[in-house]
Amino acid sequence: MNAHEIDFQIFGEEMQYVEIELDPYETVIAEAGSFMMMDDSIEMATIFGDGSHREENSGLWGKVLSAGKRLITGESLFMTAFTHAGTGKKRVSFASPYPGRIIPLDLSEHGGKVICQKDAFLCAAKGVSVGIEFSKRLGRGFFGGEGFIMQKLEGDGLSFLHAGGTVTRKELAIGETLRVDTGCLVGFTQDVDYDIEMVRGVRNAIFGGEGLFYARLQGPGSVWVQSLPFSRLADRVLRASKHYGGGKKGEGSVLGGLGDLLDGDGW
Repeated sequence: MNAHEIDFQIFGEEMQYVEIELDPYETVIAEAGSFMMMDDSIEMATIFGDGSHREENSGLWGKVLSAGKRLITGESLFMTAFTHAGTGKKRVSFASPYPGRIIPLDLSEHGGKVICQKDAFLCAAKGVSVGIEFSKRLGRGFFGGEGFIMQKLEGDGLSFLHAGGTVTRKELAIGETLRVDTGCLVGFTQDVDYDIEMVRGVRNAIFGGEGLFYARLQGPGSVWVQSLPFSRLADRVLRASKHYGGGKKGEGSVLGGLGDLLDGDGW
């Protein structure tokens, strides 16, 4: 095993957090901003890149290249490593950034590689490589919602993703196809063929309200799908804030906007 062998427990329902149990000298890496709490004897250190064994063996320029790739995905050049420097078992916890589910992935059970959307990664055992996956298809790059770049997790250890709402895992047989809203796609295993298709029919494209494109995934392999992408949640909050003007009296009432007119707020 190249990655550290860690134990974990997930708590909560809508706003989950994962508690990682570390033996002495075991380390877990995480994105900045996901830390929640930790026991004593755990040391926190900022590292350049992801701190994987592959990166450590690549020298200075290899680390610079790895960190630069992370910057392309919109992530920080640095990650945070939490190492148990004492005795016994200690725990460190990481929280989800918005309502949804934390997905534990043992990469050794998925061919050593999982491809996911750019903001899905939460934390992983040290030894897991957090890199980028470039799309070689123009349609997928321009219309896939994630652009040309997605994240890839490689190694043989535990990794944790976060996705919005309810998360389901679909197992696709050879040649089996699944069509997914581009924003609802969380990740997939490396053998899945991923491309973008245009919605058929003029009326569907113009009046369907679901966008012009969807993701087409063909098996074999595993696909993870979320019911509430953060972009969809943010859009609903933004539209509601504009509609209600920051909490008017008509909010939640049967009259709604008509009530605002009657009490003078709509003028």
